[in-house]
Amino acid sequence: MTPLTTPVSSLTATEIEQTVALVRKAGLAGESVRFVYIGLLEPHKQQVLAFQIGTGPRPDRQARVLLLDTTTGDARDVSVDLTAGAVATIVDVDGSRGAMPIMAEEFMSVEGILAQEPAWVEALARRDLTTEQVRCAPLSAGTFGLPGEEGRRIIRVLCFATLDPDAHVWAHPVDGLSAYVDLIEKKATEVIDIGIFPLPQEPSTFHLPQGRPAPLETLKPIEITQPDGPSFQVQGDRITWANWSLHFGFDAREGLVLHHVAYTDPDHDGELRPVIYRASIAEMVVPYGDPAPVRFWQNYFDAGEYLFGRYANSLTHGCDCLGEIHYVDVDLADELGNVQQIPNAICLHEEDYGTLWKHTDIYTPNSAEVRRQRRLVISFFTTVGNYDYGFFWYLYLDGRIECEAKLTGILFTTAYRGLREWPYASEVAPGLGAPFHQHLFSARLDMMVDGVCNAVDEVDAARVPLSSENPYGNAFSYTRTRIASEAQGVRSADASVGRTWHIVSTERTNRLGQPTGYVLRTEQNPTLLADHSSSIAARAAFTTRELWITRYASEERYPAGEFVNQNPGGDGLPAYVAGDRPLDGEDIVLWHTFGVTHFPRPEDWPVMPVDHARFSLTPYGFFDRNPTLNVPADTARHHGGPCHHGA
Repeated sequence: MTPLTTPVSSLTATEIEQTVALVRKAGLAGESVRFVYIGLLEPHKQQVLAFQIGTGPRPDRQARVLLLDTTTGDARDVSVDLTAGAVATIVDVDGSRGAMPIMAEEFMSVEGILAQEPAWVEALARRDLTTEQVRCAPLSAGTFGLPGEEGRRIIRVLCFATLDPDAHVWAHPVDGLSAYVDLIEKKATEVIDIGIFPLPQEPSTFHLPQGRPAPLETLKPIEITQPDGPSFQVQGDRITWANWSLHFGFDAREGLVLHHVAYTDPDHDGELRPVIYRASIAEMVVPYGDPAPVRFWQNYFDAGEYLFGRYANSLTHGCDCLGEIHYVDVDLADELGNVQQIPNAICLHEEDYGTLWKHTDIYTPNSAEVRRQRRLVISFFTTVGNYDYGFFWYLYLDGRIECEAKLTGILFTTAYRGLREWPYASEVAPGLGAPFHQHLFSARLDMMVDGVCNAVDEVDAARVPLSSENPYGNAFSYTRTRIASEAQGVRSADASVGRTWHIVSTERTNRLGQPTGYVLRTEQNPTLLADHSSSIAARAAFTTRELWITRYASEERYPAGEFVNQNPGGDGLPAYVAGDRPLDGEDIVLWHTFGVTHFPRPEDWPVMPVDHARFSLTPYGFFDRNPTLNVPADTARHHGGPCHHGA
């Protein structure tokens, strides 16, 4: 730990090793016990802020550890006080067998378990397949009240044929067949066989030269260079760039986490003004819309059930990131408690982003001015099964913040039956279907706009009726409604009125007397399309609205609750807002649901071009005027001369 390390910095490799040693010393990790998760147990926000301003001590360093006994299914939630060097608390987890996230070890065990199940072997034989000829895709089970599953740790399985060892198996789904496996007893509880469907035959070899058209020879190289080096500086886990300052970390469950995001105001003597205390993608779920008896349960919580951060990619210069790159390695713990380093997991770089501002004035000769926009990019990619997700946080010169999810990879496939017979999938190759599905993310935004005393106003565009004041009917305005409490803070977007939400300080105003603030702008895409009475609607209640607003509580971390796997629902945001705490002038957290609804197309096969989902936080009255007037004019390096004509 360096002097720059904050109380919310991610656990170091040394701290992970210390945590595991203390858990073992306490007798909590026998031979059959696995470390499902190890991460920082963040101190209370007020403790951190008090330490930062020198009015409180440095908070103790604590780690959170989730343990699962693979022979009994017993699960524990343990906190370890690294400062004191001891285990602090041990909590037995309700519904322990099914509650813990699914481990990689468990995924890998499924094929061996099913190879010993006569019903599975016979079902494959009816399709002229053997267990050696299929790859199993183990998937989280969800909760549907199925007989015999209560108290079990269940995983559900679909499979794909390996017709060619060099080709992707996703091209050959073995449809009409699935299995339910008890991971503790290591046996199948049920094999579901609803009939034999034609096995799609066209191979997928896009990763091989013979699987692609001839190379496109007309593309010339693009080189992005910064002869003087990048404009950002990285010291420990702190980044400074242009007027921005922030800390970053990484978590096995949430992936990339931003802390203490603040902007240096050039019009206020360089005052460092806070905007966000903490930002992360706290959950994502992929609900499928295929109601077939072998697929109705397909709903994956990639953060809560799979811990998508631990599957982060090692990024490659010139391929994943281009230009003057700063990579950051990530240290996590594997399931045996060993430190697992992911090299080049986080990518930092700058990007040119076109015009920042420009004007040529007809009344003021020789005053044409233009400035170029640029942004700082902080990103990582993770692969969860067939899909690859990139999460990109952008900071702009003008104070804007954006988050973008990039979705690519390979579709999860099925045999295609025809749109009239089965209107829940697209045909993407001959006889190959791809079920309709959604990707819904929850961004947890612990706001701190000019301090912890904030409020949220819902702002809608408003038509003004004809009147003596508006005789020609051209007028329009807006309405502003203060969200008073958590019961009112469960909000839906409305594109018809351009709905936005303004996060404002209740203690500070700009030079015009307006509250300083930031505005959340959303993409206005569909929320969860499953029926409101469905299991997934109960389990992923956060996906039913675009915005939930809560008052800060240190224990309220995840929108679907602490333990998502096989959870019937009711935890997370519905429980958080049940107390209907006041929000006006309080320390507030925004939970924003965003994502895409995917009706797959032939162009998405055999590998999907990147799709995008995003939102932005834009300053609205936060500054007294345009904060980028001090951005210097660029020199047109390849054409000579400056990019302006003014004095």
